[in-house]
Amino acid sequence: MRPNKVCPLVFRRQSSGDEVLVFRHPNAGVQLVKGTIEAGEEPQHAALRELREESGIESARVGESRGIWDSGHDGQVWEFVEIDVSQSLPDRWVHAAPDDGGREFEFYWHRIAETPSAEWHAVFIGALEFIRAKRSAVTTLEERVRKVATLSGQFSRKRKPKSTRGGPGGRGRR
Repeated sequence: MRPNKVCPLVFRRQSSGDEVLVFRHPNAGVQLVKGTIEAGEEPQHAALRELREESGIESARVGESRGIWDSGHDGQVWEFVEIDVSQSLPDRWVHAAPDDGGREFEFYWHRIAETPSAEWHAVFIGALEFIRAKRSAVTTLEERVRKVATLSGQFSRKRKPKSTRGGPGGRGRR
């Protein structure tokens, strides 16, 4: 499945839970930043471009791809790309998007675990569910790796060294 849309994801960790950057479009409800991947453009470059055009965020670098999703909407196949932002972002701001006729988009942070309000456009609710599932899978994997590392450490501390008789550094048979 080849993506034709890209969705740059900006996350932040708060004590109340992880949040994702969203915005309120004046005519189309609450959305994630998303846009078209231009001919010959890599999804990672499109993600940075779309984030800059729609939010005004300039200081950013591409992180990991978080997966490809068939939205079931107008043939749109999205690639989610995590973006690391090097500038401090406020809780809320407004940006006039030049690629949308200068309309003002109101940006804010949405807690990932929180149910979207009725203001959310339906396709973006599906996208949020995809993001939740991917983040949950990553968290579960990270927890498993930590558990295995902990158990491995406990196991290696409890093991008694075997005799090296006959082995490297041992006496061997006489």
